[in-house]
Amino acid sequence: MTNAPRKPALSVIATPTKRRAIIDLAVQAEERGFSGLALPSLGGTMGLSVSLAHSTHKIRFWTSIQPIYYSHPVETGNIAAHINEVSDGRFALGLGVSHGPVVKRLNVSTGKPLADIETYVAAMKANEKSSGALPPVYLATLRDKMLSLALRVADGAIWANASRSHMATQLASLETHRASSMFLSNMIPTVINDDRSAADAVNRRTLMGYVILPNYRNYWRSAGYVEEMDSIETALGSGDKDAVLAAMSDRWLHDCTLGGNASFVRDGLEAWFNEGVTPIAVMSSTSGGQVKAIGELFDAYS
Repeated sequence: MTNAPRKPALSVIATPTKRRAIIDLAVQAEERGFSGLALPSLGGTMGLSVSLAHSTHKIRFWTSIQPIYYSHPVETGNIAAHINEVSDGRFALGLGVSHGPVVKRLNVSTGKPLADIETYVAAMKANEKSSGALPPVYLATLRDKMLSLALRVADGAIWANASRSHMATQLASLETHRASSMFLSNMIPTVINDDRSAADAVNRRTLMGYVILPNYRNYWRSAGYVEEMDSIETALGSGDKDAVLAAMSDRWLHDCTLGGNASFVRDGLEAWFNEGVTPIAVMSSTSGGQVKAIGELFDAYS
């Protein structure tokens, strides 16, 4: 008799006008036994966290991520400690520096990402006597320097769009005595459809928003996709969107996304668990929005 596949964590975004529907889906995810809820910053991740603290009772949830430049560390720490307390310790605070375009829109002054986030975490901890106990802190991670910082100052690390073939290499750098206590997770663009080429097309469009970012291209180069990233960079330089899509090889795409029928996706998510990393299914659909896509994941595990 084979064991039932473990259920992944689920990414839920509280988009305007659909916030109540997303909270209802989060409650369903808890009832169905999913591993957790990861909350991206779109739509207000801290507000959604407060709602989940009251509307759910067992499932763990974490910001994935809350950009540090959105608010002062004292205010973030105060809110995080509040959520931690009223949720009975089910909450964790995922922090990151976000991306260049986001920071530019905010019109804020920034320093070096590693130094900025280390200073931010230290400021929250220094205020803990006033805020109350902080929840576990996770850091948005791609490359080894941020992973090392997470090992030193945080309780976990969150990747997004990581290459599974490269994960064992990165995890080998973790100190053995800390590795067992670190929470490790990865946000995986996921589409369930019997037509794998249709699912791949959706995932390619999703990753278009990431390959334009130098830090992601550098990460994927370090993961072994030098030719793809060089071709993408050339296509971006000439403004040729079709060439960018063409440069996204199947080998690269299938290493950092999941797309296919329900059985294939379940197996792919289970493979991430086997790497020692909690998979976060970031659902899209070929025929609808977030609610439809999450429903397709629920059906896959029914």
